[in-house]
Amino acid sequence: MKLEIISPQGAVLQKEITQVSLPGTVGIFTVLNNHAPIISTLRKGKVSYQTNEKVDEEVEIEKGVVEVKKNKVMVFVEQVKKNGHAQV
Repeated sequence: MKLEIISPQGAVLQKEITQVSLPGTVGIFTVLNNHAPIISTLRKGKVSYQTNEKVDEEVEIEKGVVEVKKNKVMVFVEQVKKNGHAQV
């Protein structure tokens, strides 16, 4: 499954993953391979994902929107924080 996080300035992250947890506006939810298509709004929080090497990683985001379709998770955000620093 492919995860892409995109800000107004362009792609922030593009990775092959096995699962991702997202901060939905009504609660955290997890997307696995072959998930049904969805579109959801996101609140400020952490996008946590796992790679094929079973490594857990996370990115802090401001609010945004996610679309899941055909094993592709597209996260559109206003701002991303990596290592405590804002990246727009």
